[in-house]
Amino acid sequence: MNISPSTQTTLQLFGGVAGVLILASAIGALLKWRVAQGQPNSVIDNLNARVNAWWLMVAVIGIAFAFGKGGVIVLFYLISFYALREFISLAYTRRGDHHAIAAAFYIGLPVQYFLVWIDWYGLYSIFIPVYAFLVLPILAAVGGDTQRFLERTSKIQWGLMICVFCISHVPALLTLQIPGFEGRNLLLIAFLVIVVQGSDVLQYVWGKLFGKRKVAPELSPSKTWEGLVGGVASATALGAALYWATPFNPWQAALMALTICLMGFFGGLVMSAIKRDRGVKDWGSMIEGHGGMLDRLDSVIFAAPIYFHALRYWWVP
Repeated sequence: MNISPSTQTTLQLFGGVAGVLILASAIGALLKWRVAQGQPNSVIDNLNARVNAWWLMVAVIGIAFAFGKGGVIVLFYLISFYALREFISLAYTRRGDHHAIAAAFYIGLPVQYFLVWIDWYGLYSIFIPVYAFLVLPILAAVGGDTQRFLERTSKIQWGLMICVFCISHVPALLTLQIPGFEGRNLLLIAFLVIVVQGSDVLQYVWGKLFGKRKVAPELSPSKTWEGLVGGVASATALGAALYWATPFNPWQAALMALTICLMGFFGGLVMSAIKRDRGVKDWGSMIEGHGGMLDRLDSVIFAAPIYFHALRYWWVP
């Protein structure tokens, strides 16, 4: 059976990720046996829960990739839906907001992903920032409730921008026509996810090993300068090493990785600030060991639009 070069590269990437997860699972099992001696241990149990959650997430992404563009768009449509639900559930809303919320879920969300599906860049790039941005407060105003109106409307607008507009830029990568890279756009998504999520993991590891100075103790007490520098530098090197799966040369891959890692870090800070404002530790409990959907995607949310437009500006004729 003939396997296309793009499929071979995708399988190699997933094989590498599976190898890392196998190693992590083995280390977790060894720590549970030798250090915890089979007894409950918060740190080790949290590590094993995170690894198990990663197995599930990688499996889901792999299945979506197997179905191509349709599978990826459906996956991220569902991700946006659950992310928006988490965001709105923590926002202060009133009865007068019901029409605006319904429009966000049942018009804004599906229309945005339909526009990505049909590759209408001229509209999906402005549909939410322009049209939804204007329509949502109109619908809220029609509700006739002026109490904390600006705050309530802004939260719904923010939710739609973060959870739908920004996340939809991940499947939108499939619409880019990059010369010499035809039929391999799934690898653009793989690069984004591996580098940004790898940066999160590496920042955690470096922070646990060497972290002393807090970056923003009021927002995210676990983030340290040592973790930030070590994690971003390591993930940048990882991105450079993955250049063979992208349209980039090594230095371009490194620069792109550095950019999206920094955007991911700042995205995590912004989302942490929102959680602190709402008085919660996690956005939800959907993913064991990872909190809610937004807890896992906070870095990707800010990195994806920058990554998409950098590719479209410099690599698409």
